[in-house]
Amino acid sequence: MAIVLCVTGSVAAVETVKLARELKRKGFQVKCFMSDGACDIINPYALEFATGEAVITKLTGEIEHVKYADEDLILVAPATANVISKFAYKIADNPINTLLLTASGYNTPIVFVPSMHQSMYRAVDENVQKLKREGVVFMEPKEEENKAKFPSIDDIVLQAQKSTSKGGLEGKKVLISAGGTYEELDPIRGITNRSSGKMGLELAKESFRRGADVTMVTGRIDVDVPKVFNHIRVESTQDMHDELQKILIDFDVFLSAAAVSDFTLKKQGSKISSQNDLTINLTPATKIINQIKEYNPEIFLVGFKADYNVSEDELIKSAKKRMKESGADLMVANDVSEEGAGFGSHQNKVILIDEEIRRVPLSTKEEISVLIMDRVIEKSS
Repeated sequence: MAIVLCVTGSVAAVETVKLARELKRKGFQVKCFMSDGACDIINPYALEFATGEAVITKLTGEIEHVKYADEDLILVAPATANVISKFAYKIADNPINTLLLTASGYNTPIVFVPSMHQSMYRAVDENVQKLKREGVVFMEPKEEENKAKFPSIDDIVLQAQKSTSKGGLEGKKVLISAGGTYEELDPIRGITNRSSGKMGLELAKESFRRGADVTMVTGRIDVDVPKVFNHIRVESTQDMHDELQKILIDFDVFLSAAAVSDFTLKKQGSKISSQNDLTINLTPATKIINQIKEYNPEIFLVGFKADYNVSEDELIKSAKKRMKESGADLMVANDVSEEGAGFGSHQNKVILIDEEIRRVPLSTKEEISVLIMDRVIEKSS
């Protein structure tokens, strides 16, 4: 995939060297256009070093605005009020706006990443809305210190991947639960599990890349959730159940990747003394996955079944039992005792179960999420 990265004269231009390098790491070929204002902030050689490509700062007899206008994506990051407003009215008086005008004629996907003072961003809102109606994608800036700031580089890369992906989930609303729930014993103690939320996050990212509108409901997690997702935080199993019951009807796909506690306990109003022996009575918690189809019979349900130190036959049997009880359309089973896999790891070894049984060897959770979403798209289309 080839991206043209257009860098304009916002101070956020200093972030584009990191952005270009991250795009390269993700497999993109990157070609840079820079405005005069951007060249006043960073030297073009910095982006040439990051991309391995000569940077275009002016148009020559090679007609660069035509040569690069039909690449896979035009990414304007940062995008100033000036470049936004000129493109809104199709003014082509510099290399970047001339490229944008030519690219719009090719219907090349265009993404703007605004970065400017908040008052300027409000002032150009009419132009932003005009371009959105024309199909230009705008990333929402971080609003801090009265400024519309550059989003995180990870979020920008994720949007670039979405804009160049093979799709499959356009127009779909996908809900993912992730992380571990926490059952409170007293105000400072409780029981939880080792779930990090990494698998749920990778599923959310892959769903977003494929074109879905993504919402994550998370318990305790060790990962950062991108700002491009809707994010709902919960704590206990009951909290997660109540939240899902409210919103499930609005979704097409639910991936139940959270490690939900199987037990709850009676909460104490004050700190329990550490001086005495203590007996804790555990009560079975609500089995959330078994109620999903009751709340939304049409939803495509993906369940996850984790066991510990069992044979493959036992794992498959247990997952099939859960699949039958819940009405899940697809089950993902794994043994968390596997070395280098499971909770907290960047890798996993899973078995995908529906009408078929597919064994996935030790792979990254990103790679596994691709296989799961391929199957979701194939079965739900």
